[in-house]
Amino acid sequence: MITQIRPSELPDWLAAARAHGEPVVLDVREPGELAVASIKANGFNLLTIPMGVIPLRLAELDPEQPIACLCHHGGRSMQVAAFLKAQGFAHVANIAGGINAWSAEVDPSVARY
Repeated sequence: MITQIRPSELPDWLAAARAHGEPVVLDVREPGELAVASIKANGFNLLTIPMGVIPLRLAELDPEQPIACLCHHGGRSMQVAAFLKAQGFAHVANIAGGINAWSAEVDPSVARY
């Protein structure tokens, strides 16, 4: 089972996840989406790898590092989180609601699209 966290719950998840290493938010949206709306790293490392190339770039991720996956609404990031879990990644979460919810719950300056 993949842990589901809302953007507003991310600080608590990050605090708990630090017991396993420095947390990463993995934004799996496409470059065009990133140009429209992006988050700023705040208490976590931010890595952007589009969903379609995750398998090719898997070696860039540490299976022991806590990773919270982010997309537009939470569907693609959930698929990536499940893929990572199946590949043996130990500490994976999905940011439910994606960047759309991030804008509503955390930072209204992030554009909604």
